[in-house]
Order: sequence, then C-alpha cells, then structure tokens
Amino acid sequence: MLPAGERKLALWNMGVAYTAFLIGTLAGLLQVFIRNDALELPAWLDYYQILTAHGVLLALIFTTFFIFAFFISGMSKSIGAFGPKVLLWNWIGFLVMLAGTILATVMIVIGEASVLYTFYAPLMANPWYYVGLALFVIGSWIMGFALVGHYMKWRKVNRGELSPLFAFMTVTTIVLWVIACLGVVATVLFQYIPWAFGWVDTINVELSRTLFWYFGHPLVYFWLLPAYMAWYTVVPKILGVPVFSDSLARLAFILFILFSIPVGFHHQLMEPGISDFWKFLQVVLTFMVILPSLMTAFSMFANFERAGRKNGGKGLFGWFTKLPWKDLRFTSIFIAMAFFIPGGAGGIINASFQLNEIVHNTLWIVGHFHITVGTPVAMTFMGLTYWLIPYLTGRKFSNTMKKLGFIQIGLWSVGMLLMSTAQHILGLLGAPRRTAYSGYNGHESALEWFDGILTNHVTMAVGGSILFLSAMLLLYIVIMSAFVSPKAVEPHEFVEFPLAESDKRATPKILENWWLWIGIAFLLIIIAYAIPIAQMIQHAPPGSRGFITW
Repeated sequence: MLPAGERKLALWNMGVAYTAFLIGTLAGLLQVFIRNDALELPAWLDYYQILTAHGVLLALIFTTFFIFAFFISGMSKSIGAFGPKVLLWNWIGFLVMLAGTILATVMIVIGEASVLYTFYAPLMANPWYYVGLALFVIGSWIMGFALVGHYMKWRKVNRGELSPLFAFMTVTTIVLWVIACLGVVATVLFQYIPWAFGWVDTINVELSRTLFWYFGHPLVYFWLLPAYMAWYTVVPKILGVPVFSDSLARLAFILFILFSIPVGFHHQLMEPGISDFWKFLQVVLTFMVILPSLMTAFSMFANFERAGRKNGGKGLFGWFTKLPWKDLRFTSIFIAMAFFIPGGAGGIINASFQLNEIVHNTLWIVGHFHITVGTPVAMTFMGLTYWLIPYLTGRKFSNTMKKLGFIQIGLWSVGMLLMSTAQHILGLLGAPRRTAYSGYNGHESALEWFDGILTNHVTMAVGGSILFLSAMLLLYIVIMSAFVSPKAVEPHEFVEFPLAESDKRATPKILENWWLWIGIAFLLIIIAYAIPIAQMIQHAPPGSRGFITW
C-alpha cells in the first residue's frame, strides 16, 4: 500500500474525478432524449448548458483528475515515496485545479458559459469561466512539475540508469500535456480573458480556434497515453509475462510527443483562412501518429499470444482461449482495446481532406469521439478503478463486486455500440452535431434521422440510457470499494498495484534524452505553425465582438 500522504492525495483526485463523472453522465443522458424530442427541459436549464457540462466535466475534469490519481500511485510505486516538497506541491496543484473546476462548473450551471467544450469564439462566456479554465490548467502544471521533480530526484540518485518504464511514460505524458497547453493558455490569457472582461472590443476568431486546436488534438493523447501506460505496464503483469519490449514502448511514447502536437489543422480543414499547403502538412503529420499506435497494437497482441501459449494454447489461435477472461482487470481493458480498432479507422477518415468534407460537423464526429475516448480510455480507466481504489483504501474487492464489474463493462460495451453506431450512421445521413432537436420543417432528409431500426435518434437514446445505467453501477462499485467493503486483513486480501517487469538492458539511453526529443518536438511545431500563425496575426481581420446566444 502507498504511504499515507500519496494515498490520501490520490483518493481526493479520484473523488473529484468521479463526482465530475456523475454530473457529466447525467448531462449526457439528458442530451440523447432531447435530441429525440422525448424530453423538455425546465425554463432555467437549456440544451447547450448540459452539452457544455457533459463535454467539460467528462472530457476534461474526469479524465485529468483520474490521470493524476493514476500517476501519483504509479510514480510512488515505481520510484519510491514522495518527499515533503513533492507532496506539498501536488496538494497545491490539486487545490488550484479544484478551484478552477468549481469556478468553471458554477459558470456553466448558472447559465453563464453555454459555449460548449470547444468554447469557440465569437460565442462569449462570463469572463470568470475562462479564469476557471486557466486555474485548472495552471493547477495541472503544478502537479505535473511536482511529479517531474520527483522523477529528477530519482535520476540524480540513480545517475546513468534508465528510469522505470512507468515513470518514463508518466514524464512523457506530462511533457506532452505542458507543451500542448501552451496553445490554450495563450488564447485564454491573451485573447479570451481581455475580450470577455471588456478590456478589448474584439477577438481574432481564426487565431483563437487555431490555438485551441493546437491544444485540442494532443489533448486526445493526454487521455490515451495513460490508457496506453496501463496496456504496456499493467496488462503484462496480469497476464504473467514481462513487458514485450522496453525500447519499443519508450520509442512509441516519444513518437507521440513528436507527432501528436503539430496536427491541429486537421480539425480546421473546412476553414478557409488557412492555406491548403499547411493543412496538407499537418494531415501528413497526423498520419505519422498511426505508427506508434500500430507499434502499441503489435506489442499488446505479442503479450497476448505469449501469455496464451504459456498457459497451454495450441495452434494458430488457440492462445486466445487461454487468456484470463475471468479476470475483470484484463477483460475490461481488452474490450477497451478492441473498441479502439474501429475508432482509429474512423480517425483516418476524419483526417482525410475529401472524406472530412462529408462528415465534418455531423454526428459522425460525436460517434467517433465516443468510440475512441468514451470506450478505449474510459473503459481502461474503469478497469484500473476496480483495483486502484481497493489498493488505495486497503479494502477487499469482493466476488460480488467483481460480478457487478463484469455486468457494468458489458452494459457499457452494449450501450456504446448502439449509441456510437447510430451516431456514425446519422452523421453519414447529414444529421448535425452540437444541436438540440429540430424537425427542419419536415424536410425529407431530416425525416431519415428518425426512421429505421439502428439508424435513428431512438437507438442513440437507448444506447445512452444503457450507458447511464452502466455509469450508475460503476459509481456504486466505486462507493462500495472506497467506503463500505471490509478492510483487508490477511496478506492475500490486499490488492496490489500490478506493474510488469521491463528489461532495460537493450534499451538505448538516447530514448531518455529529454532535451533532444523536446527540441525536435518544438522544431516540428515551429515548422507546422510559425508561418500560418504569423499570417493570422499580420493579416488579421477587424475581429468579432462577443455573442451570447442563449
């Protein structure tokens, strides 16, 4: 079990994460019924409030607090207990993040920030909403730098030695997060806050969106990399095999730093103010991110086959039946991985210039987002939760909880399959995203969205309802595991943090040369962004005043 300080800190992060999860999933349930014209909200609440709450609380708040709980637990496990300064700065960062979260959430709830998760200008929220977002990012930086400081202290003591794989991956993810946040920090501090407080009259819309998507796409990898960390370091331990290749794992994470940031223009392919050359360049870099993803898939299936054959699997695919399917920790993560296969294929479509024209701003994008983040990331986090909370609390994880866990992931899988499939098909039929219900005056194209068996808004609502039921079951398991289950007494009753062994002997030390890789990352960023952003500033239009449409 972790030292008391780290344990308490991780549990507080988990508590905030799952509080945000509760509110965010409730907002998601309301959305699918409103889009189906089956629910009317009270006068004090509108669709765009709950759409904003759903996106911000699940995609930003839940994920970030959970990720730091995972990082804190794993870093203490892999390279030792935190010193007093590291622990203090982690608490300071947590409190700043929490203050920003509360401030931003209050602004959403009172109807002062219905600007959606992307908060596109010229929609203008209450200025304190943007202050809340800024505090949230600053708090995450403080926690991140504290963890990096803990890592640097370990390297000083173990000079010349490669760090444990979990610690290396944690630092990689924090480096990616800090570099990515530079864009959103720049636009919030120097554009949105002065504009929303009335210190300036207008905002450069194109520049603000470009800086947001500089941050917005690597944000996806900030969610994915902790899931990949579990796949690389936790799953092999559950399978009873070592990490397949330490050097492959480290190289894959380095490639994510290099190629996940200078790609934001593939979210702006339909915007006319950016020349085709720069869009093409960033689309090429987007496809480069496929390489570390394929490396990860290769490594994972190598682990599966090794474990299956170790357990007696024969023939070409006999190993598959010998995997530990009765282990909730493994099965939940395996299903998460499986969902990422169609999700990744959809991402290739989104980033393709011509195909993007078909699906842009349709429900296809929402379906893609849910099948890539709402399942691979979320279900991996669920799989981690089943053992991480008992590990942190010292409580048992009973057979009853395990059975409920299997039901929960089964419901989540079915619900996501129904909802995401319907969203993809509706997107191909032209159904727009970011909108409440509209009959479009009975237009025949709109009528298609409410016909059929698996292609309508009813199917989406059914899937969303199953997802909400799964979420409530997960929260029940979380509460029972944290507060009600009996304390472990016997050694075999304690839940451990499963970290696989990783052979570092053949790993090139250059893979931990941070100055080299960060330098190359900034070089790629400068190549991809310097000229387009300079042109946006130099040839800026007059700008736009703020609009409040709710």
